[in-house]
Amino acid sequence: MELEEALKRHGVPMETAASYRRLLDAWALEPDPHTAVAPEDAVDLHIADSLAALTFAEVRQARAIADIGAGAGFPGLALAIALPDARVDLIESAGRKVAVIERLAAAAGISNACAVRARVEEWAAAAGRGAYDVACARAVGPLAVLLEYAGPLLSEGGTLIAWKGRRDPVEEAAGAEAAGILGLELAETRPVEPYPGSRERHLHLYRKLGATPERFPRRAGAAAKRPLA
Repeated sequence: MELEEALKRHGVPMETAASYRRLLDAWALEPDPHTAVAPEDAVDLHIADSLAALTFAEVRQARAIADIGAGAGFPGLALAIALPDARVDLIESAGRKVAVIERLAAAAGISNACAVRARVEEWAAAAGRGAYDVACARAVGPLAVLLEYAGPLLSEGGTLIAWKGRRDPVEEAAGAEAAGILGLELAETRPVEPYPGSRERHLHLYRKLGATPERFPRRAGAAAKRPLA
């Protein structure tokens, strides 16, 4: 998909195209084999896939967004360009990846995104608790684990957007059980609008209906080692 087509499809102003091109150019220079993607696929896999979240009004209206386990900076940086009035915190524990995020943001001229070097559980137990109206997670873990990460970060009424592949009834059932414990519920599952390589991707939107119990988040690593469901 061409960049301009991705922007038009998701209602992103064309004047942002230069920022997205700078972002992709800077990303292509990063010598990280774990994030290597052919240049011709980068618009699809990084920009179009990230901007798919804009199909939800909750994301378009967000003022504070957390990108959980931000990795190389997507979807957080792509959303920050599209939503200049929102603050986007990219939460990542690996210092090397935080440095990449900071370089990419600087190269693209993104001023409303901040890399937070922290374990998400530690951030959610401190300054990040209840601080966000949207949390995003792409390629981080099973739904039950993502929900435990996101629940404490979200304010009441906030939403988690989780990028997943093919529908998995077992994973979704575990997610529903964990959501109930954490004060959230599944509001909608929506397929990502097809693009080359979209691989039957889906976005799961969970809404926070009530307070997450104070015992969450558990200590770092507990959610992944001993999921709630």
